Amino acid sequence: MINDKSMNTLQPLCFVVDDDEVITTIVKKLLIDSGWRVEICNISTQALPGILNSKPDCVLLDIMMPGLDGLELCKQIREQDTLADTRIIMLSAKSYAFDRKRAYEFGADGYILKPPDLKNFTQELRRIVDDEFSLEFWGIRGTLPVPGKNSLRYGGNTSCVSVRFSRERLFIFDAGTGIKVLSDYLLKTTREKISARLFISHSHWDHVNAIPFFAPFYRPGNVFEILGPAQGDVSIRDVVSAQMDDVYFPITINEFGAKVSFRDLHEGHYEIDGIEIRTMMLSHPGYCLGYRINYNGHSVCYITDNELFPENSEFYDASYVKKLEDFVRNADALITDSTYFDEEYEGKVGWGHSCLSEVSHLAHNAGVKKLYLFHHDPDQTDDDIDRKQEIVSRLLREMNSATVCLAPVEKQTFIINGH
Repeated sequence: MINDKSMNTLQPLCFVVDDDEVITTIVKKLLIDSGWRVEICNISTQALPGILNSKPDCVLLDIMMPGLDGLELCKQIREQDTLADTRIIMLSAKSYAFDRKRAYEFGADGYILKPPDLKNFTQELRRIVDDEFSLEFWGIRGTLPVPGKNSLRYGGNTSCVSVRFSRERLFIFDAGTGIKVLSDYLLKTTREKISARLFISHSHWDHVNAIPFFAPFYRPGNVFEILGPAQGDVSIRDVVSAQMDDVYFPITINEFGAKVSFRDLHEGHYEIDGIEIRTMMLSHPGYCLGYRINYNGHSVCYITDNELFPENSEFYDASYVKKLEDFVRNADALITDSTYFDEEYEGKVGWGHSCLSEVSHLAHNAGVKKLYLFHHDPDQTDDDIDRKQEIVSRLLREMNSATVCLAPVEKQTFIINGH
């Protein structure tokens, strides 16, 4: 895992309120071993004065406690102005969606199931306290998946990226074959019902063809919304339904066990799950949307597929380039179509994808902090992707750019601080 923030040099303080002394002993050891200071209270009715006095970075609360349950105590903490910056995380054996919903309504920032995962507990706690959001890559190739010895390091799956926020909000971008990797991960690591938004950039096959293989769609109790651009009178629901028509696939969307809804998007501004989403129509055949996520002063841009014509091209559009630069301006992360080497692009003008020099100029001119190379041509090997990163890094150095170039690999996670 790669962390984009520097760690706080001061030991954070966690105040644990739980009547189960076995749990508090386990949690205390996990936290101390990870560099936390810890205070414990086993009697919920006596906890608030201690919390007010210590002003901890976070409070861990059980829900089921005698005298004063965790939800009531959470509400009392949220009523204290001096504790406005304190994060509240429920640590509970109650796995029901109703209890999670109520916890967030009462002001909780996170919800962790008992017994805590010994391997990942403190990492998850830190993510909630820092209000981080994570950027995860599940497929980085374009057009076709490429299994075999030439794709072992970067992975051979096609476009799928996810962004995970606090309060268990999960956004997924595109459903190439990488979404099967994400599906396997979610089923392995998630003990509760799954809820997420799936944003489709456009309806070309390599961005939607693995939707039928996303297993959480078939699980009752899960909740999903699929969002993306309509293609004229063809809605995003039509796009998904048509590719799962029984002529092409043996299972139709009527077999989904989860609650799955659909929403057509256009170029504009949206607020989804309390998070700002901006969209922009891209330079690609058909209606293709780029996405910008703005969250607590930080931003991630997902721009694929997109063709940036060179300035000497008859198709060059200065106003479009300026609009795109403004759209991705100062982004913490720009994930963008970087399909071709410059020499390859000369024979593929008009195919809807960009070359390395144009992508480098876009990132530099827009003041992007980190540029993630994405949507690689299926004929390119792992060594080719290494060379692409070297070329773009050199071009950025030659421009005295502050932008850092990265070539993400499948299953790689980047943490972005949400403060």
